[in-house]
Amino acid sequence: MERQFHFISGLPRSGSTLLAAILSQNPRFHAGMSGPMGGAFNTLLGELSDRNEYSVFITDEQRKRMLKGLFDTYYGPEYKAEVVFDTNRSWCTKMRQLKELFPQGKVIACVRHVSWIIDSIEQLVRKNAFQPSSIFNYQTGGTVYSRAEGLANGEGMVGFAYNALKEAFYGDQTDNLLLLSYETLTSDPARAIAAVYDFIGESAYAHDFDNVSYQADEFDLRAGTPGLHTVRKKVEARGRTSVLPPDVFRRFENDVFWLDPALNPHGVRVV
Repeated sequence: MERQFHFISGLPRSGSTLLAAILSQNPRFHAGMSGPMGGAFNTLLGELSDRNEYSVFITDEQRKRMLKGLFDTYYGPEYKAEVVFDTNRSWCTKMRQLKELFPQGKVIACVRHVSWIIDSIEQLVRKNAFQPSSIFNYQTGGTVYSRAEGLANGEGMVGFAYNALKEAFYGDQTDNLLLLSYETLTSDPARAIAAVYDFIGESAYAHDFDNVSYQADEFDLRAGTPGLHTVRKKVEARGRTSVLPPDVFRRFENDVFWLDPALNPHGVRVV
């Protein structure tokens, strides 16, 4: 069976797992949390480079076949879905490769106000006070300030994804890129999902936004962050007060470039 591949990427804590859980209600689709394909792709791409002493025997066409073969092999016969959404934050850095390997494939980048992303991670850390998290390499020290700084730097969980998003947004392969905001997905899921279906060229499906389910408890527990991929049954916006100090929250509150049409030179669709 010739599958259609699409990709979910973007910022952490911005609805990618929720989006995957909703899409998975469609029996033609398979979608899940971030998986191993992004890392495997990067590793194979590196091993096929000139650091391999036998790279003289490897052509670009062979590289493309081998990289595409990763997806065909991983999503083998046990996956019955006709349409697969693979999730990884690194896909925003691979827009050109994905376009060549999957010309009809689309990249859906989930976005959210960065202050609330930092807040969401800090809230998880405090909730799991007796379980050091893999997000911070299981370190037990630090403060909310050092944690925010670590998340936001270029190698951090949020900083890397944010820079990758901007690379995709301002790159030259934006015709297959859609930005989906967490705020829209949670407050108006019907409109958000309709936009996704329109973008990928699929017929509408009657999703049940009051009965969404997704389980990754074992993974989250192993990562020392129970609740990291928890999806509430009913999709709805939930207001609350930030747990961040005001100065930390203000530091990131203007990092929402996708909301300003003047900063969208390629006309990337933002929902």
